[in-house]
Amino acid sequence: MHAVVAHGPGDLRIENLPEPSLAPDKVLVRVVYGGICGSDLHYAKDGRNGAYTIAEPLTLGHEVVGVVHQVGAAVVSALPVGSRVAIHPARPTPLPGGVHGAGFNLIQGGSYLGSASTSPHTQGGFAGFIDVTPEQLRGLPDELPLRTAALAEPLAVAIHGVSRLGDKVKGANVLVSGAGPIGNLAILALRAAGAAKITASDIQDFPLEVARQVGADDLVRLGSGEKPQDEGFDVVVECAGVVPSVVAALDAARRGGAVLQLGMLPAGPLPVPLAGLIAKELTFFGSQRFDVELDAAVSLLAAEPRAAAIVSQVFELSEAVEAFACAADSSRSSKVLLKIGADPDQ
Repeated sequence: MHAVVAHGPGDLRIENLPEPSLAPDKVLVRVVYGGICGSDLHYAKDGRNGAYTIAEPLTLGHEVVGVVHQVGAAVVSALPVGSRVAIHPARPTPLPGGVHGAGFNLIQGGSYLGSASTSPHTQGGFAGFIDVTPEQLRGLPDELPLRTAALAEPLAVAIHGVSRLGDKVKGANVLVSGAGPIGNLAILALRAAGAAKITASDIQDFPLEVARQVGADDLVRLGSGEKPQDEGFDVVVECAGVVPSVVAALDAARRGGAVLQLGMLPAGPLPVPLAGLIAKELTFFGSQRFDVELDAAVSLLAAEPRAAAIVSQVFELSEAVEAFACAADSSRSSKVLLKIGADPDQ
């Protein structure tokens, strides 16, 4: 089978790998689509993502959907062969000192598809087949195409983050800072949670047009003389993951308001002035991946046809290098997918 493998900084290859041998307790999935995430881009460009550095060839990809191909002999309960599925990329392994009572996204240890956080690395899903546990599978409703279902994993990230805000969202005036894929998925999650008005801001026209298509009420094109109103929003969701956007989020939140940090920030010290956080008594929320929200993401995608607009381009696996370059250019792309296998919906 062919796979997209990162070997180090700037060394992304399409390789022919052996198909996984199915363990008795696993399920083999034929992968159809995989969404290119920011972490995939970092591994491909820099050879690392945050604190995790590639030490051996790493098959990328954790936003994957496909079809159940084979079920292990010891699996007691699983979706039948031919079922269309999304895959939860995490397998928690609780260790001593884990966070008591927290979701498994906060448990120490465990693994995540397409990640160098473990040794050996946890190989990802940008490949013809992937073997997972039956608990990682989520069946897809008939009305949800696999192409749109590929958004389920990042939408679960957005839903988890928005859920951290609790009752602060209902009826709120919200700014989404950064209208990339996670920002536009956050718009869907915020609307589903009861936000009254959503404004999206970005430095590029293309992502703002996608934001309009998925339901943003107002758009702010940064760098054109426009800026979000200072202290003008009940809630600000920061999705760009860059320091200027964080600073702008703290400025835009009203007194007594809240900021959700959904964008991934660089590791290490960051020059963010926090005086406003104190003076305005803001509540600042962090958010790490997701816990059990994949089911909610699948349901929301099935009910929200506007979500399909977030998928901007689909490339064949053989075009992976071009696909990664496209995904890194926010002026011409939103969520870029790799088409890895035959789509039964087409």
